[in-house]
Amino acid sequence: MDALKERIIKEGQYLGGGILKVDSFINHQVDPALMDACGVAFAERFRDLGATRVLTAEISGIAPAIAAAKHLGLQVVYARKSKPITMPDQVYLTIAPSHTKGRQVELIVSPEYLGRGERILIIDDFLASGATILGLVRLTQAAGAEVAGIGTLIEKSFEGGREALAYLGVPVEALVVIESMEDGKFVFAD
Repeated sequence: MDALKERIIKEGQYLGGGILKVDSFINHQVDPALMDACGVAFAERFRDLGATRVLTAEISGIAPAIAAAKHLGLQVVYARKSKPITMPDQVYLTIAPSHTKGRQVELIVSPEYLGRGERILIIDDFLASGATILGLVRLTQAAGAEVAGIGTLIEKSFEGGREALAYLGVPVEALVVIESMEDGKFVFAD
């Protein structure tokens, strides 16, 4: 997706260690027009999957998930990283490593919002190692639901996440694929 690629080139910062900072338009400050365009792109790619709900992780996945869900006519549920008192005692919970936080994080979903027999479209900001998305897959499976597809704004293909998800046999779509970020120069897949 050209608009997203242009923003990465213009505003993205390589911080080393595989970290791409896109805080000015995705992760801290969000560009609603760009997210809406990304939502349209996701809807075009996933419209025929028969998804019943979109699932993402708090916090950076929420904007692209809402945009995708808006254009697919679906609800969004996001995995929380801490359990509020309003959540029931029995929850779906898994642990996933966070590359940017440098530690393990909990991913928690209330069974009220993720049900047996649903077809779940997972949307997130990044596909790197695949660890967070695999956590969302585990939550989906724990609920007795099925993963219908996976979409990300940005894939860092050199981190192997796509390969880690291959066993699922579902469509995995990234709007922009970065093959390398060495020396702060972005190399995109065509």
